[in-house]
Amino acid sequence: MAKETLKDSKKRKNCSFCADKIEALDYKDTSKLKRFLSEAGKILPRRITGNCAYHQRMLAKAVKRSREAALIGYVFEN
Repeated sequence: MAKETLKDSKKRKNCSFCADKIEALDYKDTSKLKRFLSEAGKILPRRITGNCAYHQRMLAKAVKRSREAALIGYVFEN
């Protein structure tokens, strides 16, 4: 019985991009991309954000392009 309650408490997060039916991510939309970065500037993993694998790959590419274009810093300084 204890095993069943553990399964129930771990609910799967839904992909926010799938819910909004987003087909492409724009690397110039820094406000949306910063939601998926940690305080240190690292890309958050899927298990935390709840993104599907497809959109997580798109997110990683968009963040890396945005960093290369100097729209987002590689490291956030305090």
